[in-house]
Amino acid sequence: MPNLRWIFIAFLLPFSLLSLYQADCQAQASMPLQRADSLFSQKKYQEALEIYENILHEEGTYSPAMLLKMGFIAEGIGDFGQASLYLSKYYEHNPNPAVIEKIKSLTNQTRLEGYEVSDQARFLSVLVDYKTEITGVFAFLLLLSLILILVMREKRSVFYIPALIFLVLAFISNNFIQKPEMAIITGNTVLIMDQPSAAGKLVKRVQAGHRITIGSSQDMWYQIEWANRKAFIRKTDVSKI
Repeated sequence: MPNLRWIFIAFLLPFSLLSLYQADCQAQASMPLQRADSLFSQKKYQEALEIYENILHEEGTYSPAMLLKMGFIAEGIGDFGQASLYLSKYYEHNPNPAVIEKIKSLTNQTRLEGYEVSDQARFLSVLVDYKTEITGVFAFLLLLSLILILVMREKRSVFYIPALIFLVLAFISNNFIQKPEMAIITGNTVLIMDQPSAAGKLVKRVQAGHRITIGSSQDMWYQIEWANRKAFIRKTDVSKI
């Protein structure tokens, strides 16, 4: 019978090393953010914004507080389109009606489309936020099942089905839990068409501030859904959230 102690040591060691590596990466990643926050507190807004934008676009990370600060700075320098973009991105994590009202004031809109949040969307948002943890749990259970298959040879057949189930769940969690791609309309007097062509029929003429879901990409157009129908909008008229 295999030595259980060495099996579990071999099992835990990779997770321990991974945890140390992730902790080191998080510590390094937090340094630019701390620098930007320090500049923001000193009212050196332009310098802070440059670091925030680098964190957002180059590292692909952000926090809700960082987005609010970016929106504050962008509004202060008169870039209302970017301010609306940051606030819309913040809305993804905190669907507060006050955020919508602020975007309305920035874009001079009385009504905005695309900010309704269904219970299904909220549930999906929770799954996305905890995707790494969910996948990790399924992977842990899968590995535990495999260890039991090796250790308990006489009853190994009992663990075949659980191992298969955890494998499928880990695969689904890692590859299929994701939010639909969202964007905010940033252009002025934007035309939404029924075909990916300027010769198509006009569906709606809108101003900046509306939030849309991107379905697919066709040349210079995005396919979107507008008023419960398929429509198209130029890529240059939107900014992805």
